[in-house]
Amino acid sequence: MPHFAKPLLRNIIIRNLFHSMKRKQCLQYLKTLRTLQYDGFTTVYFGETDIPESLVTGEDFSDGYFMPTPTWCIVHAGGSQGWMPWKYRMFLRDELCIKQEDSLFSEFCDVAKKIYGKCTIVVKERRRQDEMKPKENKESEAQAHVPSVINLTNITCCPEVAKSYGHKLLSLPSPYSYLNPLDSAWSSLKWFIINNRKEFCLQSIDGVYSYQYILFSDLISKGIERINPSKWRTLTNKVRRWENYYLGKFS
Repeated sequence: MPHFAKPLLRNIIIRNLFHSMKRKQCLQYLKTLRTLQYDGFTTVYFGETDIPESLVTGEDFSDGYFMPTPTWCIVHAGGSQGWMPWKYRMFLRDELCIKQEDSLFSEFCDVAKKIYGKCTIVVKERRRQDEMKPKENKESEAQAHVPSVINLTNITCCPEVAKSYGHKLLSLPSPYSYLNPLDSAWSSLKWFIINNRKEFCLQSIDGVYSYQYILFSDLISKGIERINPSKWRTLTNKVRRWENYYLGKFS
């Protein structure tokens, strides 16, 4: 590309290279996923979402005054059979509590093996700041669906750990996050919180101050429970249709 190329043209070329690379990664991911499904692996989607305190309390910051509030991180997994019958985790995310739970992924893999047998564990790839830079290494591009390690906020997902339990770990390319039904499940959970938080709220007035208590754990548990196996099948069927579309389009 000429050195004097206009910034807009250069940006278009870089974006085209980026999208071409991601399409190849998506196609490779889908082919690998289907091969594992035909080999008897059960697909399980594993991931996390953030629940800010303001979402639970319903605080309104439209006046422009914003006070930083704590954020909870929920880690869970699910698939076509519903939520994984595993004890999901909630972590308080702040500057003082960012540590990796190294044994948690191993525990998850053990439970998955006991319940489903061999599984394909799909984890959404996290966006990186250098993601828009086209890579020259074609071999690493083709193998992008087999990561060395996937770091969530509190959990390290290692393919070697998954392999030791008979599972396969796959990374879903970040631009295609809608191929992960877990994202839709998280959205349903958050809408449940918004629409039902008042039912899990207790008020207390002592004459001077007014206190509000929110049964946070019960609220989250009920919201997760409302996303039943039938809703999960609807979500996974929708993802399946997208997968078929991309397999036909990118092949």
